[in-house]
Amino acid sequence: MPREELPKSYDFVPVEGRWYEEWEKAGLFKADPAASGDPFCIVIPPPNVTGQLHMGHALNNTLQDILCRFERMRGKNVLWIPGTDHAGIATQAVVERELKKQGKTRLQIGREEFVKHVWGWREEYGERILVQLRRLGSSCDWTRTRFTLDEGLSRAVREVFVRLYKEGLLYKGKYMVNWSPLSRTAISDLEVEYRETKGHLWHIRYPLKGEAGKFLTVATTRPETMLGDTAVAVNPGDERYTGLVGKTLILPLLKREIPIIADSFVDPAFGSGAVKVTPAHDPNDYQMGKRHNLPLVQVIGEDGHITKDGGPYAGLDRFKAREKVVEDLQAQELLEKTEDHTHRVGFSQRSGEPIEPLVSDQWFVKTKPLAEVALGAVRSGKTKFYPKNWERTYFDWLENIEDWCVSRQLWWGHQIPAWYCDKGHVTVSTQDAKKCETCGSTNLKQDEDVLDTWFSSALWPFSTLGWPDGGSADLKKWYPTSVLVTGFDIIFFWVARMMMMGCKFMGEVPFKDVYIHALVRDEQGQKMSKSKGNVIDPVDIMNEYGTDSFRFTLAAMAAQGRDVKLSYARIDGYKKFVNKLWNAARFAMMNLGDEPLAAEKSASSSAVDKWILSEAAKTVTEATRALEAYEFDKAATAAYHFAWHTFCDWYLELAKSDLSGNNGPDKQRAARMTLTQVLDVLLRVLHPFVPFVTEEISSKLAARNGFLMKSAWPTAAEISADTQAAEAFGKVVEAIAAVRSVRGELGVKPSAKVHLWWSGEGAKALSPYKEHFSRLAGVSEFHDASEGRPPQSAAIAEPFELFVTFPEGLDVVAEKARLEKAKKKNAEELARVDKKLSNENFKKNAPEEEVEKQEEILAELRAEREKLEAAWKIVSAMG
Repeated sequence: MPREELPKSYDFVPVEGRWYEEWEKAGLFKADPAASGDPFCIVIPPPNVTGQLHMGHALNNTLQDILCRFERMRGKNVLWIPGTDHAGIATQAVVERELKKQGKTRLQIGREEFVKHVWGWREEYGERILVQLRRLGSSCDWTRTRFTLDEGLSRAVREVFVRLYKEGLLYKGKYMVNWSPLSRTAISDLEVEYRETKGHLWHIRYPLKGEAGKFLTVATTRPETMLGDTAVAVNPGDERYTGLVGKTLILPLLKREIPIIADSFVDPAFGSGAVKVTPAHDPNDYQMGKRHNLPLVQVIGEDGHITKDGGPYAGLDRFKAREKVVEDLQAQELLEKTEDHTHRVGFSQRSGEPIEPLVSDQWFVKTKPLAEVALGAVRSGKTKFYPKNWERTYFDWLENIEDWCVSRQLWWGHQIPAWYCDKGHVTVSTQDAKKCETCGSTNLKQDEDVLDTWFSSALWPFSTLGWPDGGSADLKKWYPTSVLVTGFDIIFFWVARMMMMGCKFMGEVPFKDVYIHALVRDEQGQKMSKSKGNVIDPVDIMNEYGTDSFRFTLAAMAAQGRDVKLSYARIDGYKKFVNKLWNAARFAMMNLGDEPLAAEKSASSSAVDKWILSEAAKTVTEATRALEAYEFDKAATAAYHFAWHTFCDWYLELAKSDLSGNNGPDKQRAARMTLTQVLDVLLRVLHPFVPFVTEEISSKLAARNGFLMKSAWPTAAEISADTQAAEAFGKVVEAIAAVRSVRGELGVKPSAKVHLWWSGEGAKALSPYKEHFSRLAGVSEFHDASEGRPPQSAAIAEPFELFVTFPEGLDVVAEKARLEKAKKKNAEELARVDKKLSNENFKKNAPEEEVEKQEEILAELRAEREKLEAAWKIVSAMG
């Protein structure tokens, strides 16, 4: 049966869609807990149901898919669980905007109707990102797709809440939270973005009681909150104010009496060294207020307007109140001065407004007991971080953890399973409560708040596997999961919380490894953002360059601890790589003939065959080691180098004579068997990175039956390379490369022929391969060099002592002049860049990406200098 040929050019569009459909149709992504093989499980970091694929998702899921495909091929029982997060604040905001277009608000339609609207929105748009993940090639078990608000996960959420409550690890109380007046809810620290903001520092005179004309000047960035001041504080070691501590001040504008207190938290160098204390509107003041038993006076309400305790300013928006307070202070000559001042201000990531610290009645989880166990799990090595340096971030947060505010004033989410009777008793239950546990009253009302989205996400590794339902086969088989792949920005808010909850409720860590990937930035190193206009859409990239090219780019650049600087040029480069692979496979198949060949080693293998098999074995070993260590870039680079340089540039050229039959039928058959084996190994090594093109090529190989995706990961043992013979021929390759290098360094035209001189061991080892030197290095004649170096020759010291002469002539004087000019220019550029990088002010003040760019330029210039020196050395020795 004739072997099917590949088309001349690779068209990724039909290939990608067809193969993904085939994989799904064949059930290749489905996991069975009863199947053989060691368990390997990844739970996808659930993207927001409101979201669509962005570069962070693309990198994250590409790396997960590489691991899942790799481990499936190694025979493991792989489960990759997909799903989405209900994203409380984000989703509610989206639906509220849609209602606003219809002239409605959620308050007008009521909670029940509003929640119906949100579910409707989710049904219409919630699958969007999952469809895009399929486009990326993600081999998730879609039959197990989960949603943080589905029935099973909701049961898990209630179970955890009730257990924590009954153990005294969850309580309700007043505490200072980040409040979003626009969203009307508390938000987590993660949802607060701190920005350097230009503002003012107002110096306000607070009159001393009973001491006419005497004041204590206080500096503040928020004059509107002075309406809620309950003290002024100074540092106890500040000699300027030693005699004032204990005295009373008259609060400007409101005339309320407040004390002067001493607290070591106060920085004497800030402002006047005296600070206003507003316990209801500043987290540091709140703690100071608790230390000194100061009253809480809330003067900014949940709507961002001044409350009745703000006296004549009641009802004003907080920023309008600021203007009015400053105006009145000036009128009463109590404003000493105003200075420009830049400081950090917290903004809600969702609403974009400055957050308001407010003391609020909220539900909290006592985290310290949970954190101790989670810390111990990483310290003992039960869970390991890759790269290891991220452990420090994890430790820092858990060692200094505060109680976790888990309630949110929203309607979309897991409604808190707590009910209140008319006497104020609380009943917490996994089922809807019908009567009060304390007094038996049936007049109950459920808490209106919902839980923080991170609460349900913290349970993701075990709730998605069937907990709390008893006897879950999935849970028994795949918990703890194998690895979590995620970004560094949510180590504390998600990774740490999953560790706490997993250790608490499963008695075991939720994952054995945590791989932390970096950010995807633009080619200048800038963080992608809509405001900068530098956002790259992954779907656009896949449409233009193909998914395989995009995936390989991400993997090849995913070096541990380094951000990915994505450029269209790099993606295009890897598109060329995919096309190179296609063309090489097409050439190979054209030279394999119609006879069925086994992908195995032949007894008649030539030195070329033994060498390429050895190189293939080395590549498999390195790629395997790198993937096991989550060094995706090194695995991709090993495969790339072998495919492009070793296989395409060298082997296919070296094997041409044998493949064509010029050296006899035995050599031809042996070469064909080797080519089949090596191409098969190459496709398997590349499959996790570029699954579509490798599956397409493999389907046309007579040696492959069934899906490449189901084939075994190659091993060095199966290749059984002849290392000694391969090393010997490797020196031949080095020698040919050295001749080619000399030609390139001296600017010899590709069409020009050179002569090669050799003697002794060099001649003995290399002479059987004259045809290779002629074809690949442009050598037209070979000469004996036993009498010494020929005149006007270039010496090659490694791996043998060889000499190259140029019968068509080489103008040594002109070449020296060219090299001298190039060396001078290189030295000048090197000095300029080196001087810039040696300047500490430049390294300190220049943007990080500019420093990195200059360092890259310096490395390139140094590499160029080495090449020029090598060429100079060669031409100088020629006379």
